[in-house]
Amino acid sequence: MGERRLIRVRDVMKRSFDTVDGMDTVARALQQMRHVDTKCLIVRKRHDDDELGMVLISDIARQVLARDRAPDRVNIYEIMSKPLISVPPEMDIRYCARLFARLDLSRAPVVQNGEVIGIVSLTDLVIKGMMPVG
Repeated sequence: MGERRLIRVRDVMKRSFDTVDGMDTVARALQQMRHVDTKCLIVRKRHDDDELGMVLISDIARQVLARDRAPDRVNIYEIMSKPLISVPPEMDIRYCARLFARLDLSRAPVVQNGEVIGIVSLTDLVIKGMMPVG
């Protein structure tokens, strides 16, 4: 039986992500997105004792677009999730997948020393984590 190689979250996470301020409007946040494949925006902390937030593109679709709300009149803080579940970069992707399944998460920030260093999604875990070596 072959040895199973350990794959860590840092090996599969996306290192490119967009951050926004909670006071930004949805319209402004969408204009500032630099990464075309972004499916979420990390909401920066306002101060050291604050927590990170996140807005998924699906949140914008459900809470702004589907409800016919004007994106220039909705602030990010109104639709964001906060506080977040984050994962460490050293975590084995199998445990990360179990955490996501148990808590019904699709993605989470990867945090090291209090700083976001990436985003990991179920897609990253499956596609990048289960590809054959070689």
